[in-house]
Amino acid sequence: MARLVQFDRIGGPEVLTLREVEVGAPGAGEVRIRVDAIGLNRAEIMYREGAYFYAPVFPSLLGYEAAGVVEAVGEGVTGLAEGDPVGVVPQFLQTDYGTYGDHVIVPASAVVPRPAGVDPVRAAAVWMAYITAYGPLAESGRVRPGDHVLIAAASSSVGLAAIQIARHVGAIPVATTRGPGKKQRLLEAGAAHVIVTDEEDLPARIKEITGGEGVRLAFDPVAGPGVETLAQGIAPGGFLVVYGALDPRPTPLPNAQSFPALNSSTYTLFEITTDPERLRRAVAFVNAGLASGSFDPVVDRTFDLADIAEAHRYMAANEQVGKIVVTVGHEGAAS
Repeated sequence: MARLVQFDRIGGPEVLTLREVEVGAPGAGEVRIRVDAIGLNRAEIMYREGAYFYAPVFPSLLGYEAAGVVEAVGEGVTGLAEGDPVGVVPQFLQTDYGTYGDHVIVPASAVVPRPAGVDPVRAAAVWMAYITAYGPLAESGRVRPGDHVLIAAASSSVGLAAIQIARHVGAIPVATTRGPGKKQRLLEAGAAHVIVTDEEDLPARIKEITGGEGVRLAFDPVAGPGVETLAQGIAPGGFLVVYGALDPRPTPLPNAQSFPALNSSTYTLFEITTDPERLRRAVAFVNAGLASGSFDPVVDRTFDLADIAEAHRYMAANEQVGKIVVTVGHEGAAS
């Protein structure tokens, strides 16, 4: 028997229930993993609350990321074997698969080797964050050495990964945070500049930092009317990339009446993870950064699997700097 987190109705963290279920053998193209750590993502809160881009099917699983060891492989699976240390990248719908459990089945195409020397907790903090930032900052070719990159809501795991990737490609990361409490942490994390948006005029500070030029790319998980303000700080010919919807209000086309020389687009990491060749490049890029020390996942806090509801409450409070990871114990088994 395995322990899996499921929920039967839309609601708050209290709807999450840890149940004993029979996982069974992996089917064709699937892998069963003994999970050692699970990376939490805000998308999973939105999914649990019924605010995500697809609805749960009950009883619903939950979770996009994990690190662990291969226990069994299904028919047709190659390149993976029992005992391999691996990570799970977000590639599937949570209506089909989930990673909140101690033994889970996932598509083999979503399983990648765990880099040597990266423990399960850090490995569970890697893939959602770094692949999300990799797409616009590295894969797209839009960001060049010496460019300023604005990273909104930068204390998230994706924001911190974006800071590291920007520096890795020679760009200059400019981070934003709403209040002053996280400013020093962001500077210590590698941001060249931090703008406290509750206290400072964002477009004015961007112009000051960039010598009046503006940023080459703004990377925004918030959306909503605030994109109008972000757009005022983007250089002519620059890019606004919206990769989330933390603000549920409608998102306008920035400054449409003035027809600025601005390229705006939406983006999700599924554009990378569902394309085998792009995923191969992303994994190679991230693993190289981990091996060289350029990339170092920031883990804010860990929780036990039994405390999954409390972990969701903590994530919803938005106090963290970096990734929240849930650890999974296995009595009598090696971790």
